[in-house]
Amino acid sequence: MPRIQDDSINTIEIKKSKFITYLHRTKDEQEAKEFLKKIKKEHPQATHHCTAMIIGNIVRSNDDGEPAQTAGHPMLDVLLHNNMEDILAIVVRYFGGIKLGTGGLVRAYSSSVQEALKKSTLTEVCTFKEYEMIFPYDCIGKMDQYFRTRNIEILFKDYQEDVIYHYVVQNDITEDLMEITNGNVLNEYIQDIDIETPLDTMENT
Repeated sequence: MPRIQDDSINTIEIKKSKFITYLHRTKDEQEAKEFLKKIKKEHPQATHHCTAMIIGNIVRSNDDGEPAQTAGHPMLDVLLHNNMEDILAIVVRYFGGIKLGTGGLVRAYSSSVQEALKKSTLTEVCTFKEYEMIFPYDCIGKMDQYFRTRNIEILFKDYQEDVIYHYVVQNDITEDLMEITNGNVLNEYIQDIDIETPLDTMENT
């Protein structure tokens, strides 16, 4: 399930109405309420402060005075469609004097959140396997090249009688390591670990 890496702000203007979207990462409903209070203080003259949140089992939206189902619900639909979690979306609207109509409001609020998500870095927690491998010094060059070209993260390196690497992958690469070292490698699974990774840089190792 994706999360936003950092809080973000995005503004769009539709028929002179300004829509300012705040995406806030949070795991706590009370903290989300405090963040909303902060945004309301920053925009006391705004016409509406509409919200949508997905925090654990809490899935909720608020139209804040807009016609029913035209603001918070479309915002929430965008979050649900993108499978987001641990997120609060706030759209602050400054009315520009031109009414948008029911359909126009739905499009405006959903577009506001969609645009903000597009400009955000999304992350996902994936389970990786940590391994320890022990191999001879004359294989360091080939090993380093293999790990570098496949963007496999090495947690640490230790240089004892032999070389010791700890690394994390999603798929077992023992066969590759055996081939690189002509079978002269000890590769041992240590544990599963969860790593939060930007979605646009996730690899399939």
